Amino acid sequence: MTFVSVTVCVRDGIDWVDGCIESLIEQTHRPLEIIVVDDGSTDGSREKVESWQEHELVSTILQEPLGLSAGRMAALNQAKGEWVAITDIDVRPEPDWIENLLLASDPLDGENIVAITGRTVFDRGDDTISIIRSSEVEAKYRSRSRITTLANGPCSMFRRDELLAIGGFNPDWYHAEDMEVSLKLIAAGGVIIYTPGAIVNHVPETGLKRFLGKRLRDIRAHVRIVRHFPSRMRRGPGFDFIGSSWLVLLGLPAHLLLLSSLLLIALGINEGGIDEITSGANTNLIAILLVIYSVWFLLLLRNNIVQTMLRRPITTPIVIISWSISLWAGLTLGVFDAILKRRGHDSY
Repeated sequence: MTFVSVTVCVRDGIDWVDGCIESLIEQTHRPLEIIVVDDGSTDGSREKVESWQEHELVSTILQEPLGLSAGRMAALNQAKGEWVAITDIDVRPEPDWIENLLLASDPLDGENIVAITGRTVFDRGDDTISIIRSSEVEAKYRSRSRITTLANGPCSMFRRDELLAIGGFNPDWYHAEDMEVSLKLIAAGGVIIYTPGAIVNHVPETGLKRFLGKRLRDIRAHVRIVRHFPSRMRRGPGFDFIGSSWLVLLGLPAHLLLLSSLLLIALGINEGGIDEITSGANTNLIAILLVIYSVWFLLLLRNNIVQTMLRRPITTPIVIISWSISLWAGLTLGVFDAILKRRGHDSY
């Protein structure tokens, strides 16, 4: 039987520790080891992690707050399995998660399968944030192909030797460590397989502040990914797990265009009534602004976010605009990181 090491990192996630570790212990596959890394928690998570050391399957690593990539690397160095699986502390894998990942490891046509990724299902609460997040992730997985470019952090498994051969997880990387190692493995000739039957359940993602913080970190790290792996250097399919981010990024300028057209209409009414508004120059400008906004909105209609908007017409536009602002802020910070060669930009 294939020996598998499952690794998970936590920082200040005391409410999630027991549920995650229990779901890992309940995995149907054996032999199995579970490595839990506490990354400098201050909320009692460290003590809770330590209490699990008594279980025969569980070993722990306690480190200073060095970041997720450093935690994953520490677990990788300690792992003994042929395959090393990674997940997140706010995730609850199904009992057959590891078993189904292994079932997908048989190659087709000489493939060098170096990683297998499963499907993350976000639980849905009653709040706008969790509805948007679960809908968005669900839409991403619906169009995902068997060969993919990303072994997602919450639900993936790697060949240990292949992962170590490319250097593993660099502690200097700021966020998106799963995408970085995925692209490095592909560049080295490996193949990543997506199997929808290997399922993990993510607790509902709630709270606007937490949601916006994650989205800012995503796009900030994506600047590093694009720098390290420009399109001319990438093998296999393009980025297949971006989702609606590029549409949301355009949300702020789209709403600014809408506001500009409404302002022009208001100024026209104030200065000269309907005749002023319908004058040639004003009509053309207002029409162009409204057409651009309409195109953006029609593209958004194809996304599940609009379904939420129709049910929650007040809160959803606020979330989208706030989300767009966070993406622009993250993009700006990512560019500064590149210029200053910090947060992993100088790791090559």
